[in-house]
Amino acid sequence: MKPIILTTLAAAAVLTLPHAHAQSKDVDPTVMVDAFEATNGKFEGYRRSGAKGICAMGEFTGTPEARSLSTASVFSGSAVPVIVRFSVGGANPKAPDNTKGQRNLALQFNGPGGETWQMGNISSPVFGASSPAQMLGRVESLRPDPATRAPDPARVKAFADANPEVLLQGRYFASQPVPASFASVNYWGVHAFGFVNARGEKQWGKWIFEPVAGVQGLSDEEAKAKGPAFLFDDLRQRVKDGKVAFNFNLELAQLGDRLDNATVPLPEGRRKVNLGMLRVTSVAEDAGGACLNITFNPMVLPKGVEPSADPMLAARAAPYAVSLGRRLGEGSKQQ
Repeated sequence: MKPIILTTLAAAAVLTLPHAHAQSKDVDPTVMVDAFEATNGKFEGYRRSGAKGICAMGEFTGTPEARSLSTASVFSGSAVPVIVRFSVGGANPKAPDNTKGQRNLALQFNGPGGETWQMGNISSPVFGASSPAQMLGRVESLRPDPATRAPDPARVKAFADANPEVLLQGRYFASQPVPASFASVNYWGVHAFGFVNARGEKQWGKWIFEPVAGVQGLSDEEAKAKGPAFLFDDLRQRVKDGKVAFNFNLELAQLGDRLDNATVPLPEGRRKVNLGMLRVTSVAEDAGGACLNITFNPMVLPKGVEPSADPMLAARAAPYAVSLGRRLGEGSKQQ
């Protein structure tokens, strides 16, 4: 069965949907980062999101199926070096490893001729908000009251009632076990991208990195026994044993699928195409490494991959840059 190729006109029709940009009014990136700090705490030198992380290196080899979908140089079939960052969600660099919640897989593919592809993937099929304005509102609704040092339950409820999408990601994490490893959980791109081949044909889709060894979770008892700081050592051992690899799969969109909202996954059952395999080959021995000051901006794309009209996609770059500027001034830290 051949991939479903959407013409440029048809793809535009999919993306021109009601309120595609209704909530995409510009949000000052400084205001966004300030809100994250006020709500989640400020930890100087650390990323304002995904603070607890570790650098690694890997290589990616694309498939013939990928080359039929896109001219991106990383799909050449030759091994391409990749800078990798695994992290735990949130702003706390001491976040516990043995609780439910977000894990992140950030990547920078260093393709032939200096072509770069960056991405930030998360362990949920949906993002936490559908627009920058909604993201800012959610973060501000969770800001602790100075008197109680806790969020105002009425304020939190009122915003969530008016914006039910912001609860979807948390419900997903609550339904999943604690991941047994950075290497044993799925990571989604959550945004839609268009893959363009040599004939100019465009296929829209959303990708997912799936562990070759399979998904593995922990029972509540196992998670408690692991303790709050096991993920880094576990990753180092698995990489040493040659057991950390992911299939880079693309879920193919069909006409009518919602592509401008990262809180809406593609319908179940969409066909997948394997774009290649990512192997993690080494892990930094300390808090440094090549990923330390990379922002992993998902708008840094290779020729042959195009962004969708998802307002959250383009809006991620500027707050990342503000955060990086602050971290550089404070002295970048990672773990």
